[in-house]
Amino acid sequence: MPLVSVIVPYYKKIDYIKKSINSILSQTFKDFEIILIYDDSELNDLSFINKEYGENSKIKIIKNSVNFGAGVSRNIGIEKSSGKIIAFLDADDIWLPQKLEKQTNFMIENKFDFTFCNYEKKISTDKYIKVKSQKNRLGYDDLIKSCDIGLSTVLLNREIIKNELFPPIKTKEDYVAWLKITKENIYAYNLDESLVIWNQVKNSLSSNFLQKISDGFKVYYTYEKFSIIKSLYCLFKLSVNSLKRKI
Repeated sequence: MPLVSVIVPYYKKIDYIKKSINSILSQTFKDFEIILIYDDSELNDLSFINKEYGENSKIKIIKNSVNFGAGVSRNIGIEKSSGKIIAFLDADDIWLPQKLEKQTNFMIENKFDFTFCNYEKKISTDKYIKVKSQKNRLGYDDLIKSCDIGLSTVLLNREIIKNELFPPIKTKEDYVAWLKITKENIYAYNLDESLVIWNQVKNSLSSNFLQKISDGFKVYYTYEKFSIIKSLYCLFKLSVNSLKRKI
């Protein structure tokens, strides 16, 4: 049984998936499995993925019957995984080679249940923005004001994951998940080092401003049950604080 399960949902990222998967396979830490969830009702890319990775014993490929979305696909991946530690990587992001080694050591040595790290946001071919958390320990009250945690940076102790972690919304599903966990008095601890490259893909959901605003409001109003006024205020604070994370 592997120590770490890496959950990777896939939807129309054929130009990026090979670099993403290879960044996992190239890790200095080797005790992991990859759960690759093919979340596309069209089968155009499936033959390529099966050809590249179908024979790799570290990779389990799961095909969804319909396009469920990234959040639901991650829930499926968690259910099908066996590792004591759950990690996430989006199909267009990249891990640096020592990411798992450094972060699992950080997690195990300190007995943390929830860890993350800093990352670099790739906004063009040769332009990067460094993004880091304003604090190295984040609780629920901190995250309500600012979501300083990048999805592809996270490692979780499997034991703290209850029911379906991610909601079925198009963006901000990871933010809902982190709030759900920290609401149980569990803190997220930052390994203060950039170990992930986040590719901002043009026309992707994560780069769609209006979609992010809509789902950001849902986080507070629908999932946290805040009033309309408080939800709008929190959404404003979230937007302002996101700018402060760029250094």
